[in-house]
Amino acid sequence: MEIPLKTRIADWRGRLDSWAGSSMFAITLLPLALVVVIFVALCLRALPLVEQSSIPELLFGRTWSPQRGLFGFYPFVAGTFWVTAGAVLLAVPPCLLTAIYLAEYAGKAIRLAVKPLLDILAAIPSVVYGVWGMLAIVPWVQNRLIPFFSQKLGFLTILQTDNPTGFGILAGALVLAVMIAPFIISVTYEVLVTVPEGTRQAGLALGATRWQTIKSSILPITLPGIVAGIVLGASRALGETMAVLMVVGNVAKVPGSIFDPAYPLPALIANNYGEMMSIPLYDSALMGAALILLVIVLTFNIASTLILRRIMGRVRRAW
Repeated sequence: MEIPLKTRIADWRGRLDSWAGSSMFAITLLPLALVVVIFVALCLRALPLVEQSSIPELLFGRTWSPQRGLFGFYPFVAGTFWVTAGAVLLAVPPCLLTAIYLAEYAGKAIRLAVKPLLDILAAIPSVVYGVWGMLAIVPWVQNRLIPFFSQKLGFLTILQTDNPTGFGILAGALVLAVMIAPFIISVTYEVLVTVPEGTRQAGLALGATRWQTIKSSILPITLPGIVAGIVLGASRALGETMAVLMVVGNVAKVPGSIFDPAYPLPALIANNYGEMMSIPLYDSALMGAALILLVIVLTFNIASTLILRRIMGRVRRAW
Protein backbone atom coordinates (compact mmCIF):
# COMPACT_ATOMS: atom_id res chain seq x y z
CA MET A 1 0.00 0.00 0.00
CA GLU A 2 1.46 3.31 -1.04
CA ILE A 3 2.02 5.85 1.74
CA PRO A 4 0.12 9.08 1.11
CA LEU A 5 2.19 12.07 0.01
CA LYS A 6 1.12 14.17 3.01
CA THR A 7 2.26 11.42 5.37
CA ARG A 8 5.62 11.12 3.64
CA ILE A 9 6.13 14.89 3.74
CA ALA A 10 5.22 15.01 7.43
CA ASP A 11 7.60 12.12 8.16
CA TRP A 12 10.39 13.79 6.17
CA ARG A 13 9.84 17.11 7.97
CA GLY A 14 9.89 15.32 11.32
CA ARG A 15 13.21 13.62 10.53
CA LEU A 16 14.64 16.91 9.26
CA ASP A 17 13.56 18.70 12.43
CA SER A 18 15.07 15.95 14.58
CA TRP A 19 18.32 16.10 12.61
CA ALA A 20 18.46 19.90 12.94
CA GLY A 21 17.90 19.69 16.69
CA SER A 22 20.62 17.07 17.11
CA SER A 23 23.04 19.09 14.99
CA MET A 24 22.47 22.28 16.98
CA PHE A 25 22.86 20.34 20.23
CA ALA A 26 26.20 18.97 19.03
CA ILE A 27 27.37 22.44 17.99
CA THR A 28 26.30 23.78 21.38
CA LEU A 29 28.50 21.19 23.08
CA LEU A 30 31.57 22.21 21.04
CA PRO A 31 32.64 25.08 23.36
CA LEU A 32 32.42 22.78 26.38
CA ALA A 33 34.35 20.08 24.54
CA LEU A 34 37.00 22.63 23.56
CA VAL A 35 37.48 23.71 27.18
CA VAL A 36 37.80 20.08 28.25
CA VAL A 37 40.35 19.37 25.49
CA ILE A 38 42.42 22.42 26.43
CA PHE A 39 42.28 21.48 30.12
CA VAL A 40 43.35 17.88 29.49
CA ALA A 41 46.14 18.94 27.12
CA LEU A 42 47.55 21.41 29.65
CA CYS A 43 47.32 18.79 32.42
CA LEU A 44 49.29 16.31 30.34
CA ARG A 45 51.95 18.89 29.44
CA ALA A 46 52.26 20.02 33.07
CA LEU A 47 52.37 16.48 34.48
CA PRO A 48 56.21 16.16 34.49
CA LEU A 49 56.45 19.23 36.75
CA VAL A 50 53.80 17.89 39.13
CA GLU A 51 55.64 14.56 39.33
CA GLN A 52 58.77 16.36 40.55
CA SER A 53 57.11 18.86 42.93
CA SER A 54 53.87 18.68 44.84
CA ILE A 55 50.99 20.96 43.93
CA PRO A 56 51.16 22.94 47.22
CA GLU A 57 54.89 23.53 46.65
CA LEU A 58 54.18 24.84 43.17
CA LEU A 59 51.22 27.03 44.11
CA PHE A 60 52.71 28.53 47.27
CA GLY A 61 56.39 28.49 46.41
CA ARG A 62 57.89 31.98 46.22
CA THR A 63 61.10 31.18 44.33
CA TRP A 64 61.21 31.12 40.54
CA SER A 65 64.59 29.82 39.44
CA PRO A 66 64.32 27.47 36.43
CA GLN A 67 68.09 26.91 36.38
CA ARG A 68 67.86 25.35 39.84
CA GLY A 69 64.62 23.55 39.12
CA LEU A 70 62.56 25.78 41.43
CA PHE A 71 59.17 26.78 40.05
CA GLY A 72 57.15 28.71 42.60
CA PHE A 73 54.01 30.19 41.07
CA TYR A 74 52.80 32.19 44.06
CA PRO A 75 54.36 35.55 42.96
CA PHE A 76 52.69 35.23 39.56
CA VAL A 77 49.29 34.27 40.97
CA ALA A 78 49.51 37.15 43.47
CA GLY A 79 50.52 39.57 40.72
CA THR A 80 47.57 38.47 38.59
CA PHE A 81 45.10 39.11 41.41
CA TRP A 82 46.67 42.44 42.41
CA VAL A 83 46.52 43.89 38.90
CA THR A 84 43.03 42.53 38.14
CA ALA A 85 41.56 43.68 41.45
CA GLY A 86 43.11 47.13 41.02
CA ALA A 87 41.71 47.45 37.51
CA VAL A 88 38.20 46.43 38.56
CA LEU A 89 38.20 48.77 41.58
CA LEU A 90 39.34 51.67 39.42
CA ALA A 91 36.99 50.95 36.53
CA VAL A 92 33.66 49.99 38.11
CA PRO A 93 32.58 53.26 39.86
CA PRO A 94 33.16 55.64 36.90
CA CYS A 95 31.80 53.07 34.45
CA LEU A 96 28.55 52.66 36.38
CA LEU A 97 28.10 56.42 36.69
CA THR A 98 28.82 56.88 32.97
CA ALA A 99 26.32 54.19 31.99
CA ILE A 100 23.65 55.67 34.28
CA TYR A 101 24.23 59.13 32.82
CA LEU A 102 24.01 57.88 29.23
CA ALA A 103 20.87 55.86 29.90
CA GLU A 104 18.98 58.22 32.20
CA TYR A 105 20.23 61.78 31.80
CA ALA A 106 22.04 62.28 28.49
CA GLY A 107 20.30 63.60 25.40
CA LYS A 108 20.16 61.77 22.11
CA ALA A 109 23.03 63.81 20.61
CA ILE A 110 25.40 62.88 23.45
CA ARG A 111 24.48 59.22 23.19
CA LEU A 112 25.09 59.20 19.45
CA ALA A 113 28.51 60.77 20.03
CA VAL A 114 29.65 58.62 22.96
CA LYS A 115 28.53 55.17 21.82
CA PRO A 116 30.81 55.05 18.74
CA LEU A 117 33.70 56.24 20.90
CA LEU A 118 33.14 53.32 23.27
CA ASP A 119 33.18 50.92 20.33
CA ILE A 120 36.45 52.45 19.12
CA LEU A 121 38.02 52.10 22.57
CA ALA A 122 36.98 48.44 22.71
CA ALA A 123 38.53 47.79 19.29
CA ILE A 124 41.94 49.36 19.95
CA PRO A 125 44.66 46.64 20.06
CA SER A 126 46.08 45.94 23.50
CA VAL A 127 49.63 46.71 22.36
CA VAL A 128 48.52 50.29 21.60
CA TYR A 129 47.24 50.58 25.15
CA GLY A 130 50.58 49.22 26.33
CA VAL A 131 52.53 51.86 24.39
CA TRP A 132 50.22 54.56 25.73
CA GLY A 133 50.78 53.24 29.25
CA MET A 134 54.56 53.38 28.84
CA LEU A 135 54.51 56.91 27.40
CA ALA A 136 51.85 58.49 29.63
CA ILE A 137 50.81 56.38 32.62
CA VAL A 138 54.22 55.17 33.82
CA PRO A 139 55.83 58.67 33.86
CA TRP A 140 52.74 60.08 35.59
CA VAL A 141 52.89 57.40 38.28
CA GLN A 142 56.65 57.90 38.66
CA ASN A 143 56.69 61.69 38.79
CA ARG A 144 53.35 62.48 40.35
CA LEU A 145 51.65 59.70 42.24
CA ILE A 146 54.62 58.07 43.99
CA PRO A 147 56.00 61.37 45.42
CA PHE A 148 52.52 62.60 46.34
CA PHE A 149 51.42 59.46 48.21
CA SER A 150 54.85 59.00 49.79
CA GLN A 151 54.62 62.46 51.32
CA LYS A 152 50.93 62.46 52.25
CA LEU A 153 50.13 58.82 53.04
CA GLY A 154 53.53 57.18 53.26
CA PHE A 155 52.58 55.53 56.57
CA LEU A 156 50.25 53.12 54.74
CA THR A 157 51.97 49.84 53.90
CA ILE A 158 50.12 49.52 50.62
CA LEU A 159 51.73 52.79 49.46
CA GLN A 160 55.28 52.09 50.62
CA THR A 161 57.68 50.98 47.90
CA ASP A 162 61.33 50.93 46.94
CA ASN A 163 60.42 50.97 43.23
CA PRO A 164 60.68 54.57 41.90
CA THR A 165 60.41 53.63 38.21
CA GLY A 166 56.62 53.84 37.85
CA PHE A 167 56.44 50.36 36.31
CA GLY A 168 54.21 48.45 38.67
CA ILE A 169 50.76 47.32 39.72
CA LEU A 170 49.13 50.75 39.68
CA ALA A 171 50.30 51.49 36.14
CA GLY A 172 49.04 48.10 34.97
CA ALA A 173 45.73 48.56 36.79
CA LEU A 174 45.19 52.00 35.25
CA VAL A 175 45.82 50.71 31.74
CA LEU A 176 43.58 47.69 32.31
CA ALA A 177 40.85 49.87 33.79
CA VAL A 178 40.75 51.92 30.59
CA MET A 179 40.71 48.74 28.49
CA ILE A 180 37.78 47.11 30.28
CA ALA A 181 35.77 50.31 30.70
CA PRO A 182 34.03 50.12 27.26
CA PHE A 183 32.77 46.60 27.98
CA ILE A 184 31.36 47.46 31.40
CA ILE A 185 29.77 50.70 30.18
CA SER A 186 28.23 49.12 27.09
CA VAL A 187 26.71 46.15 28.92
CA THR A 188 25.42 48.30 31.79
CA TYR A 189 23.94 50.84 29.38
CA GLU A 190 22.15 48.18 27.34
CA VAL A 191 20.71 46.68 30.52
CA LEU A 192 19.51 50.05 31.83
CA VAL A 193 17.71 51.02 28.61
CA THR A 194 15.71 47.77 28.68
CA VAL A 195 13.81 48.94 31.78
CA PRO A 196 10.26 49.91 30.74
CA GLU A 197 9.62 53.65 30.67
CA GLY A 198 6.58 53.06 32.86
CA THR A 199 8.85 52.14 35.78
CA ARG A 200 10.50 55.55 35.58
CA GLN A 201 7.19 57.37 35.19
CA ALA A 202 5.70 55.55 38.19
CA GLY A 203 8.55 56.64 40.45
CA LEU A 204 8.35 60.23 39.27
CA ALA A 205 4.56 60.22 39.70
CA LEU A 206 4.97 59.27 43.34
CA GLY A 207 7.09 62.36 43.94
CA ALA A 208 10.53 60.76 43.80
CA THR A 209 13.38 62.58 42.15
CA ARG A 210 15.04 61.10 39.08
CA TRP A 211 18.00 59.85 41.13
CA GLN A 212 15.70 58.33 43.77
CA THR A 213 13.82 56.52 41.01
CA ILE A 214 17.09 55.21 39.55
CA LYS A 215 18.40 54.10 42.94
CA SER A 216 15.20 52.52 44.26
CA SER A 217 13.51 51.17 41.13
CA ILE A 218 15.86 50.83 38.18
CA LEU A 219 19.14 49.66 39.72
CA PRO A 220 17.57 46.79 41.73
CA ILE A 221 15.90 45.46 38.56
CA THR A 222 19.05 45.69 36.48
CA LEU A 223 21.51 44.50 39.15
CA PRO A 224 22.04 41.04 37.59
CA GLY A 225 22.90 42.60 34.23
CA ILE A 226 25.25 45.10 35.85
CA VAL A 227 27.04 42.29 37.68
CA ALA A 228 27.33 40.40 34.40
CA GLY A 229 29.00 43.43 32.80
CA ILE A 230 31.49 43.69 35.67
CA VAL A 231 32.25 39.98 35.40
CA LEU A 232 32.86 40.37 31.66
CA GLY A 233 35.31 43.20 32.32
CA ALA A 234 37.09 41.30 35.09
CA SER A 235 37.43 38.22 32.87
CA ARG A 236 39.01 40.40 30.18
CA ALA A 237 41.40 41.84 32.75
CA LEU A 238 42.42 38.39 34.03
CA GLY A 239 43.59 37.23 30.63
CA GLU A 240 45.07 40.44 29.26
CA THR A 241 48.71 40.05 28.26
CA MET A 242 50.47 42.62 26.09
CA ALA A 243 49.35 45.87 27.70
CA VAL A 244 50.04 44.60 31.22
CA LEU A 245 53.34 43.04 30.20
CA MET A 246 54.62 46.41 28.99
CA VAL A 247 53.88 48.47 32.14
CA VAL A 248 53.72 46.15 35.15
CA GLY A 249 57.46 45.68 35.67
CA ASN A 250 57.70 41.87 35.30
CA VAL A 251 59.56 41.11 38.55
CA ALA A 252 58.91 37.68 40.06
CA LYS A 253 58.20 38.68 43.65
CA VAL A 254 55.10 38.92 45.80
CA PRO A 255 53.86 42.55 45.72
CA GLY A 256 53.36 44.44 48.94
CA SER A 257 52.33 47.80 47.54
CA ILE A 258 50.33 49.13 44.62
CA PHE A 259 53.55 50.74 43.35
CA ASP A 260 55.54 47.50 43.44
CA PRO A 261 56.29 45.64 40.20
CA ALA A 262 54.43 42.40 39.55
CA TYR A 263 54.52 39.52 37.10
CA PRO A 264 51.04 38.24 36.15
CA LEU A 265 50.64 34.76 34.72
CA PRO A 266 49.78 35.88 31.14
CA ALA A 267 52.94 38.01 31.05
CA LEU A 268 55.04 35.08 32.30
CA ILE A 269 53.79 32.83 29.50
CA ALA A 270 54.11 35.46 26.78
CA ASN A 271 57.59 36.55 27.87
CA ASN A 272 59.19 33.15 28.18
CA TYR A 273 57.48 30.64 25.92
CA GLY A 274 59.90 29.62 23.20
CA GLU A 275 62.96 30.70 25.18
CA MET A 276 65.24 28.66 27.42
CA MET A 277 63.45 25.46 26.44
CA SER A 278 66.73 23.59 26.95
CA ILE A 279 66.16 23.91 30.71
CA PRO A 280 64.52 20.74 32.07
CA LEU A 281 60.84 21.11 32.95
CA TYR A 282 60.72 24.72 31.73
CA ASP A 283 58.14 23.94 29.06
CA SER A 284 56.13 21.96 31.60
CA ALA A 285 56.30 24.89 34.03
CA LEU A 286 54.91 27.32 31.47
CA MET A 287 52.12 24.88 30.63
CA GLY A 288 51.48 24.68 34.35
CA ALA A 289 51.19 28.47 34.45
CA ALA A 290 48.66 28.33 31.60
CA LEU A 291 46.72 25.64 33.48
CA ILE A 292 46.64 27.72 36.67
CA LEU A 293 45.39 30.73 34.70
CA LEU A 294 42.69 28.62 33.07
CA VAL A 295 41.56 27.27 36.44
CA ILE A 296 41.47 30.79 37.91
CA VAL A 297 39.34 32.12 35.04
CA LEU A 298 36.96 29.13 35.13
CA THR A 299 36.60 29.32 38.92
CA PHE A 300 35.97 33.06 38.76
CA ASN A 301 33.30 32.70 36.08
CA ILE A 302 31.57 29.76 37.76
CA ALA A 303 31.50 31.57 41.11
CA SER A 304 30.23 34.73 39.41
CA THR A 305 27.46 32.74 37.71
CA LEU A 306 26.33 31.24 41.02
CA ILE A 307 26.35 34.65 42.69
CA LEU A 308 24.46 36.13 39.74
CA ARG A 309 21.76 33.45 40.01
CA ARG A 310 21.36 34.16 43.71
CA ILE A 311 21.04 37.89 43.03
CA MET A 312 18.46 37.24 40.30
CA GLY A 313 16.48 35.05 42.70
CA ARG A 314 16.43 37.80 45.33
CA VAL A 315 15.38 40.38 42.75
CA ARG A 316 12.50 38.18 41.55
CA ARG A 317 11.31 37.58 45.12
CA ALA A 318 11.52 41.30 45.91
CA TRP A 319 9.46 42.20 42.84
